[in-house]
Amino acid sequence: MRLAITGTPGCGKTTLAKQLGAKLGLKVINEKDFALKNKLGSFNEENELEIPIKEFEKKANSFLKKTDNVLFEGHVLCEAKLVVDKIIVLTINPEELELRLEQRNYHAAKIMDNVFCEGIEYCKKHAQRNYSKEKLVIISSLSSPKLTFAQTLAKLGE
Repeated sequence: MRLAITGTPGCGKTTLAKQLGAKLGLKVINEKDFALKNKLGSFNEENELEIPIKEFEKKANSFLKKTDNVLFEGHVLCEAKLVVDKIIVLTINPEELELRLEQRNYHAAKIMDNVFCEGIEYCKKHAQRNYSKEKLVIISSLSSPKLTFAQTLAKLGE
């Protein structure tokens, strides 16, 4: 099985990926770690890695075609077209996202950028353009990671 999880920063992707990886026996790969390992992207003035989507997509798909039982997670995956069985789009209430990002001490401008993206359903809309309906699984991040995990397993049929 090949899965991907995408969503705005702070929505719970990493937590869900770790839980699913452990439950389903999948190797969890973070997009940033994969990009750095493959020398993709560069750091901007805010020290954030900017990943070139097409180059990332090519390298990731080459890897995925040779690998099974893997789960990619990251916020730019909605913009790529990966050869996965399912892509999970994790959404969250923008007000909840704002609180989470404040607790993580994100800068105010970064919080507003991410809350705006969640409000306009950026990841969901891009994933809908790049993946077929059969591959798309949309999950609302709930107040408890345990509940979000259970909801995801149910939607995946596990």
